[in-house]
Amino acid sequence: MSALRVIIAGGGTGGHIFPAVAVGHALQRLRPGTELLFVGAKGKMEMEKVPQEGFQIIGLDIAGFNRGSILKNLSLPFKLIKSRMQAKSIIRQFKPGIIVGVGGYASFPVLNTGQGMNIPTLIQEQNSFAGKSNKILGRKAKAICVAYENMEQFFPKDKIIITGNPVRKSISDMKCSGSEGKAYFGLQQGVKTILIVGGSLGAKSINESIDARLDELMKEDVQLIWQTGKPYYEQAKARAEGYSSKVKVHEFIKEMDKAYAAADIVISRAGALAIAELCIAGRPVIFVPYPHAAEDHQTSNAMALVKRNAAILVKDNEAPTELVKKLKELLKDDATQQRMSVNLKSMAIKDADERIAQKVVELSN
Repeated sequence: MSALRVIIAGGGTGGHIFPAVAVGHALQRLRPGTELLFVGAKGKMEMEKVPQEGFQIIGLDIAGFNRGSILKNLSLPFKLIKSRMQAKSIIRQFKPGIIVGVGGYASFPVLNTGQGMNIPTLIQEQNSFAGKSNKILGRKAKAICVAYENMEQFFPKDKIIITGNPVRKSISDMKCSGSEGKAYFGLQQGVKTILIVGGSLGAKSINESIDARLDELMKEDVQLIWQTGKPYYEQAKARAEGYSSKVKVHEFIKEMDKAYAAADIVISRAGALAIAELCIAGRPVIFVPYPHAAEDHQTSNAMALVKRNAAILVKDNEAPTELVKKLKELLKDDATQQRMSVNLKSMAIKDADERIAQKVVELSN
């Protein structure tokens, strides 16, 4: 059997990178000897994170549309042309049997170029509302792996496969107990614990809302694990100084399995990866979707869970007045917490990485 050669393209955020890496590892388990090449965008976090997982990556000169500065977009057409030329060169040299797109800047030029060269492509669409790039790519893709129902509005029905979103192995195989998680973060046992997390960079509205009403929240006999992201870290650390035994401030949490295990309730953005992880962890959650995500897909993601009584949604612009209020209500409502936990777990898919890897192997034969 000849070695399978696969390009995995995309990145930009942890929500694209972690699934890409999970699929890469699953392919190597399923077909030992598989040759993998990741293609990302120069200057983006995949250029650091992917090599840490032991994979080779090449960066394209590509950037997205800058909504804040029209001047910065003047070079965009040239970057698009250059990235397509680079993609063509990479494909010709590596000679993949299939190309997998996980979303992010590098995904479109690589898959679009590959489709023009008659190479099979597979899309991994993480969100409940597909972006414009994936809708275009979906016309010629051989398969589209999704995590939500009713995706026929974006893609040809016969190409859609519900696989779920791949998560890190430490979370899909979560073995950490609640007491172990609390001990890891230096927290008391038997005290309700809130995990506040806004993605790898933090979330401004969540951080500011917690900061403004921290004294009020501390009267509820709770303790916090607060991942702030780099921009807010020093401010949150100073704010929590008087509560050092009950508020643990972190710039970034690598051991998310322990954080989920320690938590009784989670406050989070509504990225696809966070949702996939929370379904496995089964922790009651209040989502504050990032309103500027493409096509407002985070709100769409969160609503898919709200409709199934698995989550609460607070709009970003209402977070200052509503977030702590909703949290206090949920803390007092054990029945709702239990119902949300059961409903979240019913949606969990732990082997999404292997389901996608299996389809990749099928299409490359």
